[in-house]
Amino acid sequence: MSTTDQPTAAATDLDALAAAIGPGGALAPEREQQAYQARMQRRQEVQRQRVGERNLEKGLVLVFTGEGKGKTTAALGLVLRTLGHGEAVAVVQFIKGGWQPGEAKALELFGDELAWHALGEGFTWETQDRERDRALVQAAWERSCSYLADGRRKLVVLDEVNVALKLGYLEVDQLLEGLALRPELTHVALTGRGAPQALLERADLVTEMKLVRHPFREQGVKAQKGIEF
Repeated sequence: MSTTDQPTAAATDLDALAAAIGPGGALAPEREQQAYQARMQRRQEVQRQRVGERNLEKGLVLVFTGEGKGKTTAALGLVLRTLGHGEAVAVVQFIKGGWQPGEAKALELFGDELAWHALGEGFTWETQDRERDRALVQAAWERSCSYLADGRRKLVVLDEVNVALKLGYLEVDQLLEGLALRPELTHVALTGRGAPQALLERADLVTEMKLVRHPFREQGVKAQKGIEF
């Protein structure tokens, strides 16, 4: 996020005030309804001021990374939401491609509003060919750039692109140059563990999924339809 996108001092003060008032519920100290209502009315006033202070609209760079499950799932939620507003979306999947996931089948009903490309051939231990993997990633990146520059696409998802970066099949500089191709209001979501620091610094939103428990590792549960694919 650039310095020109930083919140104003007034907005920062309102954030601190909202945190001090709190979200209410059982966390509020008041036990009488009248006192509690007064606290929440003040919180409502502050929230309205917070929203009023933030009136910038821009295309966002959203990164979903970390060791935990849910990165692609989070991006797919954005896909569904954007399509629901009647906007066009493009999804380019790096690495993945040896199978058709349930989400690709389900989203076919959106027709031309959704462009979906699974351009990998699977995990490295399945493909066992670095040069072919690299060529597939570069082809996927060329397709991605065409969508990033296409003003008709409100959202572009680069699924597992962080893994392609980590494996050395795509350079960080290539990625950053591609992000700069976007029209002003085009969003891009990038998923995969191991997002590089340069991307994190460029992003407007970064969510890191934390692994706490996983049925595959702890219980020997296999990948299941609707959960993993």
